[in-house]
Amino acid sequence: MALDQYQEEEEGMSFLDHLEALRWHLLRSIAAILIFSVIAFLAKSIVFGMVILGPSKIDFFTYRVLCDLSSFVNMPALCIDELPFTIQSRQMTGQFSMHMTSSFVVGFIVAFPYVFWEVWRFISPGLYDQEKQAARGAVFFVSLLFFLGAAFGYYILSPLSINFLSNYQLDPSILNEFDITSYVTTLTMLVLASAIMFQLPVVIYFLSMSGLVTSGMLRTYRRHAIVVILVLAAVITPPDVISQLLIAMPILVLYEAGINIAKRLEKKRALKEAEYEREREEEND
Repeated sequence: MALDQYQEEEEGMSFLDHLEALRWHLLRSIAAILIFSVIAFLAKSIVFGMVILGPSKIDFFTYRVLCDLSSFVNMPALCIDELPFTIQSRQMTGQFSMHMTSSFVVGFIVAFPYVFWEVWRFISPGLYDQEKQAARGAVFFVSLLFFLGAAFGYYILSPLSINFLSNYQLDPSILNEFDITSYVTTLTMLVLASAIMFQLPVVIYFLSMSGLVTSGMLRTYRRHAIVVILVLAAVITPPDVISQLLIAMPILVLYEAGINIAKRLEKKRALKEAEYEREREEEND
């Protein structure tokens, strides 16, 4: 079915028809997540052994890059060559439940573009033509920012946080033996939180497009935004300053990018209004 035909059918639907359409969109989204989750569950040695447990191993990509960088700049402190902790399962169902959880998270991340596309298919028929035109490429840019955020959380934030927490000791007699539930939960939180936080430019774009925020407003409340971002970074990251700054810095950059996006939208809106006024004056003359 062509998208324009689908939109024409949606415009003549009743409230119950919209609920039925929403149900099918949700079912297809859930089915996609489950399919990728099952694939991830079956590929246990790759998904869990290499991806989930990757940041806990000293040969992880980020650690190797840091060690190469430390040799290049002659700063041995940059090299992470030891992770003094072990991962244990202290509950009978611990490994199986974390296998299920990690498979679902991987399935959701992989299926995210399709899930958002289904959501967008449900929302877009209710938009005006001008709004649809302005929101072209939304699925691509939202998915791109989501994956960039997930990659940042996985390759930057997670390994550095794990390194800090594994080396933090109140006393040398206390050994760091992390439970598998705690490890997977921390890793998942860091990756998904980063992926969601990276959606800030998209949020600013739609708020600016609807007229709820302006570039001047964003600049005026920049200091307040910095405080909010630092607080959010402190909430979603382990209690170390480095991790908090690592998540806060790209969000601040994305906030500044959002200001520029809002400014461009305002310029386009001003040009259209000026053109409209000029056409009205020509018609009156």
